[in-house]
Amino acid sequence: MKTFTKSALFLLWLIPMSFFAQSTVNGTVTDAGSGQPIPGVNIIVKGSTNGTTSDFDGNYTINNVNNEDIIVFSYVGFIPQEMVYSGQAIIAITLEEDAAELEQVVLIGYGTTRKKDLTGSVALVTSEDFNTGNNVTPENLFNGRVAGVSINTNGGPAANSEIRIRGGASLNASNDPLIVVDGLPLNDPGDLANGSRSILSSINPNDIESFSILKDASAAAIYGNRGANGVIIITTKKGKKHLQISLDSKTSATRAHETVDVFSADEYRAFIAENFPTRVADLGTANTDWQDEIYRTAFSTDHNLSVSGSLMQVLPTRVAIGRSDQEGLRKTSKFERTTTSLSLNPRLFNNHLKIDVNANLNFEKNRFAPGVEGAAITFDPTQPVLDSSSPYGGFFEYRDSSTGFASNNVQRNPLAQLLQTKEIANVRRYFGNIKLDYQLHFFPDLRAVLNLGIDDSETDRFQERSTESATGFNATQGEFLGFKSDTDLLVKNRLLDAYLKYNKTLGRLDIEATGGYSYQKFELDKYETGDQRDPGNFPERTIDPDEVLLAYFLRTNLKFNDRYFLTASIRRDGTSRFGEDNRWGYFPSASFGWQISEENFLRSSSTVSNLRLRLGYGITGQQDIDQAYAYLERYRRSSPLTQYILDGQLINIVQPQFRNEDIEWEKITEYNIGLDYGFWNDRISGAIDVFRKESDDLLSQAPIPDAANFSNQGFQNIGKFITEGIEFSVSADVIRNSNLKWNVSYNATFIDREIESLAFGQDILTTGIGGGTGNTIQIHRQGEAPFSFFTYAQVYDTNGKPIEGAYADLNGDGIINNNDRYISGKGTPDLIMGLQSSVSYKDFDFSFSMRANIGNEIYNNVASSNAQRGNIFRTVFNNTPSSIVDTNFQNTSDVILSDYYIEDASFLRMDNITLGYTIRDLMKGVSSLRLWAGVQNAFVITDYSGLDPEIQNNGVDNTIFPRGRSLLLGLNYKY
Repeated sequence: MKTFTKSALFLLWLIPMSFFAQSTVNGTVTDAGSGQPIPGVNIIVKGSTNGTTSDFDGNYTINNVNNEDIIVFSYVGFIPQEMVYSGQAIIAITLEEDAAELEQVVLIGYGTTRKKDLTGSVALVTSEDFNTGNNVTPENLFNGRVAGVSINTNGGPAANSEIRIRGGASLNASNDPLIVVDGLPLNDPGDLANGSRSILSSINPNDIESFSILKDASAAAIYGNRGANGVIIITTKKGKKHLQISLDSKTSATRAHETVDVFSADEYRAFIAENFPTRVADLGTANTDWQDEIYRTAFSTDHNLSVSGSLMQVLPTRVAIGRSDQEGLRKTSKFERTTTSLSLNPRLFNNHLKIDVNANLNFEKNRFAPGVEGAAITFDPTQPVLDSSSPYGGFFEYRDSSTGFASNNVQRNPLAQLLQTKEIANVRRYFGNIKLDYQLHFFPDLRAVLNLGIDDSETDRFQERSTESATGFNATQGEFLGFKSDTDLLVKNRLLDAYLKYNKTLGRLDIEATGGYSYQKFELDKYETGDQRDPGNFPERTIDPDEVLLAYFLRTNLKFNDRYFLTASIRRDGTSRFGEDNRWGYFPSASFGWQISEENFLRSSSTVSNLRLRLGYGITGQQDIDQAYAYLERYRRSSPLTQYILDGQLINIVQPQFRNEDIEWEKITEYNIGLDYGFWNDRISGAIDVFRKESDDLLSQAPIPDAANFSNQGFQNIGKFITEGIEFSVSADVIRNSNLKWNVSYNATFIDREIESLAFGQDILTTGIGGGTGNTIQIHRQGEAPFSFFTYAQVYDTNGKPIEGAYADLNGDGIINNNDRYISGKGTPDLIMGLQSSVSYKDFDFSFSMRANIGNEIYNNVASSNAQRGNIFRTVFNNTPSSIVDTNFQNTSDVILSDYYIEDASFLRMDNITLGYTIRDLMKGVSSLRLWAGVQNAFVITDYSGLDPEIQNNGVDNTIFPRGRSLLLGLNYKY
């Protein structure tokens, strides 16, 4: 009996011991798609701090596992798996890619992160969200889709865009964002001005997978010296596991639907007869619409073919070729582009070595047409285009009656200027990079990354004007020489990035640290012949000193319990643009994120699916100015026209250049508070951001006292201005079922910019205008927005008509002078908005995209410089805007400074409307064909009396290359 009792007690004691027994689990984690092991998988016992990660072979070991524990396996880009432990010694796991999660992987500087882990203000635009239509350059794929980002593209073929993120950060230094393609920061836009249309015009939009836009300083500070105006990171398409073939083709026809309102020939004759009756006999007999003569219906085509897959099932590869031909509305203007791209993305040594090779060889041919809009607006509409007696190619030109040669100081035939001028630039651009990402076998938590990049552009540009042109060299003296010049340009960009990345999970704490070095060098070599038909001209070669940027950077990301996030970075930058004492700058940042929706009080909410608070702070730098070596003692050799004769010898002189040894970094400090939200499983989602930017030590062209330097102006650090704003964005799946889907997205940004201080509190007059000599229409002034309009206050009669030369005496001193000019507006809007809608019903799809600017003004220099009666006859007759009937201005010199010409530039523009139909059952369901049609620039609603309210040049309209309205047809084939 005692033995039985002891045995029973022993068994009772074993029961709880066996219940609390802990075991060790082993296993391997593999990719369900490729069968390859996955290193670095996070493996944790749910609800505890007990965890580990898989090694380079995908193997793992986790100790102290109890029965009925839940083991969670998770890895970025894969669907997490949970396994209930019930005594197994080995648990093998296969993870499948999470397509939705992969789409939400966002590129940041020197790395990636999940969108839900972001602490800075970063926008992600993927290919599914791209704008449809005639998007020849990449930036228009997301125009109007991102809060805080404005894109203003002029009307030329593949035209340059003015991209501003949160309004820009500088007065006269660059306000363009940094463009990074697959880890390679591209050349500055100014470097390519001698051949390419823009920094992005040689890049094929069809090769782009996504854009990551770093808007605030906490996100962009990792790029330090080049992140002051935000960063746009472009990710190109890569190879896939399975064979995919894509063919995209579109064609368009574009017409100029608006022209400047001037007198027709008959209206002009009537106007002259009424106001200049003695000169009626001097008018011609033709009826010429000169604007109609210089424009045309422009046709364009765009074709792209790409093949992607995995060579021998181990080498993901994508090969693509594209061809674009785009005529400009202005006759003779044209853009041609041929692009080739290759992407190789092998993964070696069980994914320990990741190699990414991106190579692009693109050819761009541009024919630039002279800007003849000004001549077309003012040329006498009663004169013919052609004149059979003309020695100038048969084109009508004003000729001196005594010599028969072209007259001096008169308009030239605008169509003749177009057809007799040939200016062509051929650009060959090669850019790409190779990135090696190695996860150390002996230390899998650490990765070493090396990124080598190259961006070379060779330009051969020539300009030739016919020997029959009236604008040729000495044409007015009877010499028929025309003009001919050649320019060769070579621009080089070299990049080396080397950095280490450390990833470690300690229970609920995830640690990621990045530290490294960056080196980038820019070279420019330019040879210009000048006019080869001018015997007094000599060629010139320019070899710029190398511009070098060096940086050391460090960033740490901490994530606790997938709920609290902290990011901190610092970058030490050096630039060759500044002297040794001012060459280096430090640019720190810090940001915090709180995933509120993961807290217990919201985790089970069926309404709030995402609520995230973000706080950010950072400092970025600016050094991108035209005078790259203003700190050095520099001299410029004189031209052959400026020589001294000493002892009978011709002596070339050298002229000292502006010098500023104290020039230093412009610094931009930014604060950001953001809230990301989502409701009903993110059926409605968006973000709200409030930001403040403080730009200190502004780099700006500013006046210099007489005899204080070798120029009357130059780049100086002169002051400070503040930019504040609010961004709001929302996206809603209004309808979402198997047959009908309707998504609407909207964003709005309010921006206020104000100059806080300038050197000595001195105003800076800026932005010259036509219609006089030495006049400026804008001003930088403390307490006002940059580039504010500075005008007289027009006085009106009792009928509301402006009284010529009558302005308000604002300071009450009884004298009308510059002291009575005032701030009458600004060229930048208070509010920018974008609205997109996309509907799909079965195989039909319909979408549109709209944009609006509110609260900005425009200065109508076309009207102010031409709409005066005194301009009607100056040696020859000149046409005029029909607004002269409203003003009846005669010939007052300061009328161009009247606020009468400051107009409201608010607008609503329908960028694109597209309707498509997809045939999905081609070739037994393995391919599809989408046919679509669309309208680009469908309409604009505005009160502006000029051609277009959306212009560059800080809101000064002195003729533009017009935007046309395009009709488009296209197809997309996918296999």
